[in-house]
Amino acid sequence: MAARSQVKDLQEAVICSICLAYFNDPVILKCGHTFCRACITQYCQESETSPRYRCPQCRKPFREGEFQPNRELRNVVEIAKKFPEPSGERACEKHEALLQLFCEVDQTPICLVCRESRSHKDHPVLPIDEAALDYKEQIQRHLESLKKERDEILSYKSSGEKTSQELLKQLKTGRQKIVAEFQQLRQFLEEQERLLLAQLEELKKEIEKRRDEYVSKLSEELSSFSSLISEMEQKCQLPASEFLQDIKGTLSRCGREKFQNPVAFSSELKWRIWESSQRNAPLETIMKEFTDSLSSRQRFDKANVTLDPDTAHPKLILSADRRSVRWGDKWQDLPKRPERFDPASCVLGCEGFTSGRHYWEVEVEVGSGGVSDVGVARASVSRKGWICLSPEEGFWALRCWADQYRALTSAVQRIRFPPSSAPRRIRVYLDYEQGQVAFFDAGTGDPIVTFPPASFAGERIRPFFCVSAGARLL
Repeated sequence: MAARSQVKDLQEAVICSICLAYFNDPVILKCGHTFCRACITQYCQESETSPRYRCPQCRKPFREGEFQPNRELRNVVEIAKKFPEPSGERACEKHEALLQLFCEVDQTPICLVCRESRSHKDHPVLPIDEAALDYKEQIQRHLESLKKERDEILSYKSSGEKTSQELLKQLKTGRQKIVAEFQQLRQFLEEQERLLLAQLEELKKEIEKRRDEYVSKLSEELSSFSSLISEMEQKCQLPASEFLQDIKGTLSRCGREKFQNPVAFSSELKWRIWESSQRNAPLETIMKEFTDSLSSRQRFDKANVTLDPDTAHPKLILSADRRSVRWGDKWQDLPKRPERFDPASCVLGCEGFTSGRHYWEVEVEVGSGGVSDVGVARASVSRKGWICLSPEEGFWALRCWADQYRALTSAVQRIRFPPSSAPRRIRVYLDYEQGQVAFFDAGTGDPIVTFPPASFAGERIRPFFCVSAGARLL
C-alpha cells in the first residue's frame, strides 16, 4: 500500500495545474511554481495585466520571460511516466493520469482531468473502487444465472449422450440378434440342402436300379420272342410232311401267354419323385415355420392389464372395469390385507408374467401438479410403510409430471419435453427373458427411457401404478 501511495503521489506531483497533464518542457517562476512552457506562455498571452502577470497558483507578480527551464523536474517527469500503474491500475490514454473515477452516464473509467473536461463535467461520477464493487455484484448475479443455465445444458447434454448410448446399445443388441438369427438360417438352409440332395441321390440310385432291372427283363423277353419268331418262320418254309411234325408242340409254343409288361417304377416311387420335383412347396413351408419361430421370439404380445383392488391404497378409486384409477378425497372402508399398499398410493395389475415379451399402454394424468408413476414391480415388493421406487427394491418405474419424466433409479435420470409435446400415452415394454423394461411414447413410438438389464430370477413381474392424480389403461 505504501509503495502504491508513493507512486501515486509522485505522479500527481508532476502534473501541471493548468493543463492537468504531465509537465511538458516545465519552466519555474520566481515564486517557485512550475508550469508547462506552452501553458504559461498561453496564460500570459490571454492575461489583461501585461506586461506584469500573476502566478496562476499564488498570484505573485512576474514579468514575461522571468521563468527558467526546470530541467530536474523534466527528468523526474520522464521517470514518472515509466512507472507501471500501481496494482495493475490503468492510466488515462489521453491524459496519462490514473483512472480514479467512474462516469455513470458514459459508464467508463475516467481520470481527474477527464472529470473537469466538458465531456464529463456535468456527469455523476463514483470512485472507481465503489463503482467496481457495484458492478461486481451485478456480474456475480449474472454469473449465478449463467452457471445455472450452463449446468442445465450440461444436464441436457449428459441426458442426450446417455440416451444415445442406450439407443446405440439397443441397436448393437439388435444387430447381434440379426447376425445370429441369419447364421442360424444359413445353417438351417445348408442342412436342408444336404438332406434334400441326399434324398434326391437315393432316388436317383433307385431309379437307375429299377431301370436296369426293367431293361434286363425286357431284353430277355425280346430275345425269347426273336428266337420263337425265327423258329416259326423257318418252320413255315418246310415241306408239309416235315411242317406237320410235332405240330401240336409248335402250336403250343406259338400260343404262349401274352407278354405282361413288368412294373418298372412303383406308384410309391413315382410319388416320392413327384414330391421331390415339387420340393419348393415343402421348402416354403419349412421357411415359414422358421420365420414364424424367429418372429415369435421378437414379437411383443399386448397384455390385457387390469388393476388388482386387493392391492390398491384405500384412497385410490378404481373404475368398474378396473382399467383406470384416480386419487380420491375420502378414505374408503376396505378390508385390511397384507397385500394392500399403505401409505404409498400404489396398486398392482392383476396379471403377472414369468416369461415372454409383453407390452401395455397407459394414459397418465399430470395436471394441477399431479404425479403418476407407471412401470412394473416384483410380486414380492414391500406393501407397507414408505417404499423406495428403484430397481434395487424391485420397482422399474417412470415418474411423469408436467413436462418432465424421470426414471426412478438410484442414478436420477430426468427427461424433459416441451410442454406441448410431453407424451401422455406411455407404452410399457417387458422382455422377461432379457430382464428388460423400457418406456416409449405410445403416440410417436419414440423411446423415453430403457432400464439396464436385470435378473428377474423366475419371480412373477406385475404391472405397477402409483398416482396422486390418475391413470387409465388403454
